[in-house]
Amino acid sequence: MHVGNARYLKPDDLPSVIPVFPLTGALLLPGGQLPLNIFEPRYLSMFDDVLAGSRLIGMVQPVFGDHVVSDPSSEAPALCQVGCIGRITSFAETGDGRYITSLTGVCRYRLISEVRSGKAYRSFKIAPFISDLSGTDDERGVDREALLSAFRAYLEANKLEADWESVERASNTTLVNSMSMMSPYGPAEKQALLEAPDLKTRAETLIAITEIVLARNFGDVDTRLQ
Repeated sequence: MHVGNARYLKPDDLPSVIPVFPLTGALLLPGGQLPLNIFEPRYLSMFDDVLAGSRLIGMVQPVFGDHVVSDPSSEAPALCQVGCIGRITSFAETGDGRYITSLTGVCRYRLISEVRSGKAYRSFKIAPFISDLSGTDDERGVDREALLSAFRAYLEANKLEADWESVERASNTTLVNSMSMMSPYGPAEKQALLEAPDLKTRAETLIAITEIVLARNFGDVDTRLQ
């Protein structure tokens, strides 16, 4: 995986412990771009530290449902087990104490245990999904026609428009991951998209979620998807 000025090809290219940034509803996928507006002092400190080091941060959602990784003796909120490592590839200061940054996804990871660092932010030992570092998803299994049909139905139902020339030019990987990251769905749906084992499953999950939302909010989903 080539991200910014760095290459991540094997486990040794990644730190075993990373600081994590919990953010509900945020989805970062390998190769994807996630803009962030940083203003909390503890996360400003975290970004200062990683900019001087690896430039890597672990995005993760706070816990919901049965996804639990926490220390019962700690007041810190539990976090989902799976997140995505992002490299800071864009960074700007606003002049009013905030940072405007962009992360590029490197690979997913699983939380193993929290590491006490004495910092205001949290750090965890992680197990990276090494298969993500190859940067090559098998696009052949993606039902592109069904994906675009679901996307079109969602746009029409919500009276939205898209740049269809750009959509048509996009690869299946770009299409699936971009649509997953931009989707307006909730934390549980975002986590399901993140944890999908491969691109085909992620596309199928995205289609299923979209069909459920259309049926729930607008009805007659079969007609819309034809």
